[in-house]
Amino acid sequence: MTIKAVVLDIGGVLEVVDDATFPAPAEQRLGLAPGSIVGGLAGLPGDAVLGQVTEAAIRAEWQRSLGLTGAQVDELVEDYWRWYVGTLDEELFAWFAAQRAHRATAILSNSGPGARERERPYGFEDVTDLIVYSHEVGLAKPDPAAYELTTERLGVEPGEVLFLDDLAANVAGAAAHGWHAVLHVDTPTSVREMERLIREQG
Repeated sequence: MTIKAVVLDIGGVLEVVDDATFPAPAEQRLGLAPGSIVGGLAGLPGDAVLGQVTEAAIRAEWQRSLGLTGAQVDELVEDYWRWYVGTLDEELFAWFAAQRAHRATAILSNSGPGARERERPYGFEDVTDLIVYSHEVGLAKPDPAAYELTTERLGVEPGEVLFLDDLAANVAGAAAHGWHAVLHVDTPTSVREMERLIREQG
């Protein structure tokens, strides 16, 4: 089948994320034990990735569980978002944006509340026909329903979708749904592989 839609992940794909920037530096600055920041959200009543808690609830839980002042938790939240959005992979973004002249472009991202607003400056909404954020739809990769929803909203068949993600489980889930799925290693390699699949399916 001809590739009619290209779907990319965001974090670790369109955004280059440096795991050395968070949470370890924030824990050191605040005098917290390693793992405290992630562990500090264990008391949340739901899963942020599925949209079951708000951004305000996350902030409040960090403040409560870690014993932070208002100023400290504000700084922690900003540290988190700087890590979360990373830096834009401009080469991959340009390739992705250029695909829109030939086929639909979409994003399927496991995300948390606030992601759309924080990632808006990168211009993802300007180069896509569809963005599916897990926290907005209540479905996260590799749940088969996440791929099904994206396929339906794009109005294509599974075999007409090309997908790029940096997590093997998400790639396997997409392949199981019938998508042409590529594991992102680095941008030149991923672009070559995606272009090969587009040619082969053309």
